[in-house]
Amino acid sequence: MRRLVSALLFSAFLLVGGLASPAAAHPMSTSAVLLDIRDDRVEGEVQLPVDRLAIAVDRDLTPAGVLGEDRSFLKSYTARHISAVGEDGTPWTVGLGTGSVRTIDGTAHLVYPLTIRPPDGRVTDFRLRYDVIVEELLTHKVIATVRYDFDRGILKTDDAETLGVLDWDTKSLRVPADEGSWLKGFVTTAGLGIEHVGEGADHLLFLLMLLIPAPLVATAGRWRTGTTGTTEVAGATEVAGATGVAGGTSPRRSLVRVVHVVSAFALGHSLTLALAASGVIHVPSRPVETLIAFSIAVSAVHAIRPLVARGEVLIAAGFGLVHGLAFASLIGDLGLDRGSLVTTLLGFNLGIELTQLLVVALIMPSLIVLSRTTVYPAFRLAVAVIGLVFSVSWMLERAALTAGDPFEGAQTWLVGHPLLVAGAVATLAAAARLRCGVPWTVAGK
Repeated sequence: MRRLVSALLFSAFLLVGGLASPAAAHPMSTSAVLLDIRDDRVEGEVQLPVDRLAIAVDRDLTPAGVLGEDRSFLKSYTARHISAVGEDGTPWTVGLGTGSVRTIDGTAHLVYPLTIRPPDGRVTDFRLRYDVIVEELLTHKVIATVRYDFDRGILKTDDAETLGVLDWDTKSLRVPADEGSWLKGFVTTAGLGIEHVGEGADHLLFLLMLLIPAPLVATAGRWRTGTTGTTEVAGATEVAGATGVAGGTSPRRSLVRVVHVVSAFALGHSLTLALAASGVIHVPSRPVETLIAFSIAVSAVHAIRPLVARGEVLIAAGFGLVHGLAFASLIGDLGLDRGSLVTTLLGFNLGIELTQLLVVALIMPSLIVLSRTTVYPAFRLAVAVIGLVFSVSWMLERAALTAGDPFEGAQTWLVGHPLLVAGAVATLAAAARLRCGVPWTVAGK
């Protein structure tokens, strides 16, 4: 049975890797619309990543070319895809200034000054319609932020709020004229936090590697289950006695350990997220991304053979600091640092934590049930080895030692089908429990 489970898992892994379509290993460049609300007009700018713009217009664009032979075409294209209307449906005048090229978050952007004027010279609530690039790229996102003309006409950065996200499904946003909405900005950034972790194979895999050993106890350098005092040895099961849990873990204790893991990770990433987003510390993105891959490798090795007692909590806390740097980098990449930093950090963090709790709720009950069966050693080893393979591939790619990741297809498919993955693990847990005759609850505290 254990060999069959291992074979099925590895076969599925290879099949998915061969059939799934490739996807980008890192988030794509993001556009931004910055709006400054004044009494008689709206000013701001549009920031377009040149690499995404080239795909949208199907041209080979370079930072020099967008200001040369492609200048007129690109300005005309951008202007056609931006409009504004008042609440009464009256069109407002939209004008673009002279474009320039600016490097933003390490990527060349074509930047246009933007001016929006109402027909009566008085700015009221209006709707911004925008589909530059997103009309061709389904995965592209545009972050819109807004600042208001307070304090005698002096625009204050602290008054900026995240207005919303424009993409393939949402191509217009309502822009309030008289006040910002911190709540809307909070909800928007929380949604982005949920989306980032939910679509981030590396963050999800790190969490999964930490959850796998949670139902077990490390004893003498080996994992021990909580059923009959058994000790897992190299994928087999060595009976240590039949005295109840015999030092193993009950479901309640397993859940407590999960709480410790999630809390440790939350504390770690929250600390560096706040420090990096506020500019106190700064680490280049490439070593951070490489360290994230390394953190998955360490947690996978720990899932195979315990590195230290309660090591998953220590790993979660320590490498949580690294993941926080990556989250902070994303805030800069998405332009969220243009809004209220406090609102952004709270919202983004909430989104991350909600996603983590959802992952735990989906997968942990099945892992607890499965850990009470003889199938779990093979399952744990198979999943940990897959995690180790993925992490090593990520490390090589992010350290620029390889040109790409051969497992991108598998990773994209798995992340894109979370309910199917959770359902497969739950089905395996139910089948293993019925086969082994293990009760749903295990005695012990």
